[in-house]
Amino acid sequence: MEKVSIIIPFYNCQYIDKAIESALSQTYQNKEIIVIDDGSSKYIDKINPYLKSIKFIQKRNGGTASALNTGIQHATGEYFTWLSSDDLYKPEKISRQIQFMRDIGANVSYSPYILVNSQGEQLQQIDKYYQNKIKLLKAALRFCPVNGCTVMIKMNVFCQIGLFDETLRYANDYDMWCRILLNYDIYYLDEALVFYRKHEEMGTIKHKKEIISETKQVKNRYNKQLRKYISKLKKQSH
Repeated sequence: MEKVSIIIPFYNCQYIDKAIESALSQTYQNKEIIVIDDGSSKYIDKINPYLKSIKFIQKRNGGTASALNTGIQHATGEYFTWLSSDDLYKPEKISRQIQFMRDIGANVSYSPYILVNSQGEQLQQIDKYYQNKIKLLKAALRFCPVNGCTVMIKMNVFCQIGLFDETLRYANDYDMWCRILLNYDIYYLDEALVFYRKHEEMGTIKHKKEIISETKQVKNRYNKQLRKYISKLKKQSH
């Protein structure tokens, strides 16, 4: 049974205890939970009850990408998953996803997710299914097509394409999925296994302008490569 490393970047988030509990509650047994404190000044006490059950690493503030990279560098698992400190996994998230990947021989997979409010009340399910790789690549030309907390990645993928880009504070996930798409197939598990929390303190609301700016930067970075790959796949399909 392969080990799965669940990486939780943490920065002044009041929901951190709930995220850790959802990771600890996974039905999949061979897992490690690595919480990376990215220079927090608040809510650190919420982590204290779990210190015997997790790896806890504190570092200077460097952003989500640097926290994820620190977690990956300290991980001992064969698989990587990312859990934001304000989100939650369903108890069967890891077991369902790793079995799905084993069955089809996937290196990378993602899934839909359930949007919840600040109180954890379910709002709606968000499906991001693309019928084939060309449609997924076309989506990546316009926006970030994958929610990071739904992803599971074999660790050896990072050996080929590198870690998260720490120069991107907010669009590092988009950059990562573009790099992965240019080198691997990303498979879709059609089952919502993540609760994505929408609240006033979330980064996508507080840093909207910066996200728009960095998203344009990533689009420009991969536009030619993605279009060239789409053209190649279209020729192969004829």
